[in-house]
Amino acid sequence: MQILIIGGGNMGLTYARSFLRAHITTSDKMMILEKSPEKAALLTKEGVGTVYGQPEDCLAKADLIILAVKPQDSQQLFQGLRGLIDPQQLFLSIMAGVKINTIQSGLGVRKVIRAMPNLPAQIGRGMTTFTSSEEVTRIELVMVQNLLSTTGKSIYVDSEAQIDASTAISGSGPAYVWHFMDALMGAAQDMGFTQSQAELLVGQTFAGAIELFLASNYTCQEWIKRVSSRGGTTEAAMASYLETEVHKDIQRGAKAALRRAEELGRG
Repeated sequence: MQILIIGGGNMGLTYARSFLRAHITTSDKMMILEKSPEKAALLTKEGVGTVYGQPEDCLAKADLIILAVKPQDSQQLFQGLRGLIDPQQLFLSIMAGVKINTIQSGLGVRKVIRAMPNLPAQIGRGMTTFTSSEEVTRIELVMVQNLLSTTGKSIYVDSEAQIDASTAISGSGPAYVWHFMDALMGAAQDMGFTQSQAELLVGQTFAGAIELFLASNYTCQEWIKRVSSRGGTTEAAMASYLETEVHKDIQRGAKAALRRAEELGRG
């Protein structure tokens, strides 16, 4: 299978590296289309595949085409690709908010898979949701899921509404975690720890808590009860969070991200 990745940015390069590292494909079957000469030169040095600057030089060779460009560049991309495409080619898009029917009409194709990865894919710990048009076969879906799973975990969802929802949860989610970590690091420094000490304290605490959660069947609330004691320090912190509605604020933030994802889709 010949794979063409359009866009050699962070996610495009992440996919190329992950596919090769998992031995799902080889560098001679990997192509990257990158319009920036500077980026193209760096990609060539990476040795992750053949790098092209023009779609007419590589598009017809591809069985799977991955659209890894910014959503605001989608219309320009469609104009540049339309007319060079075989309707039987399979397209995988990671452009946030760009709907399947927009891609179908923009490119004149039917087989489209839409996915939402997140940044931890760069270290093989990503979370990706994906869905597809009716024309995509089961075999093609399994093939693409195998590719996506090289960057972490992946799940198929039934509707694009769930893609928008996962954009708000797992797509933007790492930023929510880092926001909370940053606040705790600031508190640690206010309590007398150095920056490096604060980063170690908070980073290891988050990593350990997540590993405990994943290794058990306990819910988050059950874990909170296990670490809390009546009249203790954890109970004091939780009472403060409840009083200031931190829990609801986090949910409001996620819903704001969902509204923005839906706006991008309409735009």
